[in-house]
Amino acid sequence: MEFGRVTPGELMEVDFTLPPDSEFTINTLKAAKNDKPLEVHVGCAKWGRKEWLGKIYPLKTKEANFLEEYVKHFDSIELNATFYNVYPPETIRKWKEKADANPDFKFCPKFSQSISHIRRLKNADDVTTTYYEGILAFGDKLGPLFLQLSDNYTPKSFLEMKVYLETLPKDIPVFVELRHKEWFANPETRKQVFDLLQKCNMGAVITDASGRRDVVHMELPTPHAFIRFVGNSLHPTDYARCDAWVDRIVEWHKLGLQSVWFFMHQHDERYSPELADYVVEQLNKKLGSNIRRPQFMDRDQPKLFV
Repeated sequence: MEFGRVTPGELMEVDFTLPPDSEFTINTLKAAKNDKPLEVHVGCAKWGRKEWLGKIYPLKTKEANFLEEYVKHFDSIELNATFYNVYPPETIRKWKEKADANPDFKFCPKFSQSISHIRRLKNADDVTTTYYEGILAFGDKLGPLFLQLSDNYTPKSFLEMKVYLETLPKDIPVFVELRHKEWFANPETRKQVFDLLQKCNMGAVITDASGRRDVVHMELPTPHAFIRFVGNSLHPTDYARCDAWVDRIVEWHKLGLQSVWFFMHQHDERYSPELADYVVEQLNKKLGSNIRRPQFMDRDQPKLFV
């Protein structure tokens, strides 16, 4: 992922402190019932990474079998493939079958760019219907969906976004990712958009990238969190940032958080399994959970900036 990338020289100048919870977030969580254990999922964005051969995939694994190997290590995936193509149910069913070996596995498909970036949520009913017809073939393997709006999608398009979100099916959870700076810079605009998401019972994606700290908005319209973490090749700050997230998730759970979806990105994706494993290890310690950890061919993992 290139979003929010900074140079190595700039990296040490970034203030990675997570913002405090807003009153909006605190009220959202306190209003939620929290009589069940926190549902936690940790995964990556893609399964087709050749860099993971000899790391978590056996060396001679064929690309056609990468997904079958991926589900042995993670319980979810942020499915970016659906951003680039609208897949028919037949293709989706084949992916589902490859994941059947892990009964807890969930796919979290991204909305097609033809909806979000090309049509910009306008006159998109036909492609939205086709998109949903495809992803419904995941059946019990379907997790929440996420809709990413582009860097140039501004609050001027608020009404179009409102109309589109209000027409989406209500039986599948949706998270929305905002990127343009104006959504966060103006307090009135910020309140307006997060109030809309809450009214639609939709979550807000939080993207933690080094160069865009405004997108780490910490606003929760629902008692569910969807975090896209962008690391920097196992730089020491990656681990400190993950520690802060684990502590915040624990705090949110005490307030009423019901689920968290934590997806690991790196600008160099070869290192995503290591940092995802670290997050799982820390969550298991702090929450007393038993989240699946990736199994490395060599358990001695690097913990250094490459």
